[in-house]
Amino acid sequence: MKTLFLVRHAKSSRDDSSLPDQDRPLDERGKQDAPTMGRRLAKRDVKLDLLVSSPALRALTTAQLIAEEVGYKRKDIVVDDRLYASSPDGLLAIIRMLDKRLDRVMFFGHNPEFSDLAHRLSSEIIDMPTSAVAEFNFDTKAWSDVGEVEPVNAVLDYPKK
Repeated sequence: MKTLFLVRHAKSSRDDSSLPDQDRPLDERGKQDAPTMGRRLAKRDVKLDLLVSSPALRALTTAQLIAEEVGYKRKDIVVDDRLYASSPDGLLAIIRMLDKRLDRVMFFGHNPEFSDLAHRLSSEIIDMPTSAVAEFNFDTKAWSDVGEVEPVNAVLDYPKK
């Protein structure tokens, strides 16, 4: 069984228009929502083998806040430039190349790519609001099957749910 989590970054600030897009921080709501989602995962005793984040500050901060709640070491978060300004196909290619020894992987990134990929994996998921966590369980031994096989279940959680 392979479990994939797609996490859209928490609400970010647009207060400083001089900041490059990658440097936008979380706003106050985002700083509250990300740990809230992490605590929900921790209550379910979610254990992760790998966390991978976009290099954008808002995504990486979201990853760090959730990692802290689920007991994943911040220093072990992998930053992958390919998760920033990607495409659903690009994301799927990254997922399909994951080491088959990993069973539970969480990606942190952006819309519209994350919503589009989540919808492709499960037509039940239409949109991922900020701080949303989409969880997909696949009955397979290889990540290369993701996108080819249907998930046995798909769940979307978000702060206002």
